Amino acid sequence: MTPTDFLRSRRSVPSRLLGDPGPSTDQLHELLQQGLRVPDHGRLAPWRYVLIDRERGAGLGERLAQRLLETDLQATEAALDKERGRFVRAPLTVTVVCTPTVGHKVPLCEQQLSAGCVAMMLLLSAEAAGFGAQWLTGWPAYDREVMNWLGLGDEESIVGFIYLGTPQGAGPEQARAALADKLSYYAG
Repeated sequence: MTPTDFLRSRRSVPSRLLGDPGPSTDQLHELLQQGLRVPDHGRLAPWRYVLIDRERGAGLGERLAQRLLETDLQATEAALDKERGRFVRAPLTVTVVCTPTVGHKVPLCEQQLSAGCVAMMLLLSAEAAGFGAQWLTGWPAYDREVMNWLGLGDEESIVGFIYLGTPQGAGPEQARAALADKLSYYAG
């Protein structure tokens, strides 16, 4: 497959379809290193990773279910079960964290975009290595208590949870925007 064909066919594999095996330690380190090869105005490296393996993900899922009950007294058993299973679907979940340098001349939005590029590069690297991956967020990505559990500082934020594993089926093809609908030219 050519690089162009690879990019044209890229698609996420739903986390529920990501099974064992996940990347070995060496494979994971290679994927994570590749993920860092992104634009980085000011060379601030405004990102880092927090890894959640399936075993620890089960405990985190129980905490998420309790947190959901604290914030939504009407939470259904199905919603609680979803939280319990959130980090056990795939063998590994990589949390991409934005670690901005606050007050720097490089605007916060550029630092956040660089961290978003890390997540996208990780998706591409995983797929190129034969793994499946999906980038998800959901309410835990924006909940300060969850961020504290994951060891984030006050200025840090979660860019996304990247689920990694071996595809147990193909990801669905999604309808894509037509280029003509998204393209304009500066008219002077």
